[in-house]
Amino acid sequence: MNGIYGSIIREGLWKNNPALVQLLGLCPLLAVSNTVINGLGLGLATILTLVASNGLVSLLRKQIPDEARLPVFVLIIASIVTIIELLMNAWFHELYLILGIFIPLIVTNCAITGRAEAFAARNPVGPALVDGLMMGLGFTAVLVLLGAIREVIGQGTLFSEAHLMFGESARHFTIVIIDDYRGFLMALLPPGAFIGLGLIVALKNVIDARQKTKLAIIENTIRAEAVA
Repeated sequence: MNGIYGSIIREGLWKNNPALVQLLGLCPLLAVSNTVINGLGLGLATILTLVASNGLVSLLRKQIPDEARLPVFVLIIASIVTIIELLMNAWFHELYLILGIFIPLIVTNCAITGRAEAFAARNPVGPALVDGLMMGLGFTAVLVLLGAIREVIGQGTLFSEAHLMFGESARHFTIVIIDDYRGFLMALLPPGAFIGLGLIVALKNVIDARQKTKLAIIENTIRAEAVA
């Protein structure tokens, strides 16, 4: 079982990351990732949706007829997103207003429907919950990283408006990276989001290529030693 869970963790966080490899859910990812807090807020909502939907789909997988599985999956996801939306409106109202339409649009995120169809509907509850958590964490990590890059370049800060998520006591969480910075507007606009995500994807591809090269060198060395 440890091997199964280890594989699920690697898939969700790196090898099959929904934002970097599958390139799913890019609309909300690019739209709200102009600060760390905005990205974290949407990321946490996505994690909760993935975990809850994967768990419910796995629990009900034997009762859901094949011909109705997609409508049922969408109904389950929509119900969960509605609950999350109402909770955010009640407890994080200002952040809810900033994220706006992108919270209910989680329902249409192909990464969530895809995990329900490809994994949760075919596996027990335990692995399905871990898969949802890891895929959500992988997506959230990209949201937060992209938000950090855009926030630093765009306005020279980190964790600005942290009070929207953590309360009034978090107003002092803001870190000023560059004093008297006039800002770089393009980083906060959609072009900055596309450029930032492209750079992150390119960095991942470079890391993967180097790892493959190292593994190939090690394998060739082992073979040469075995022949010798």
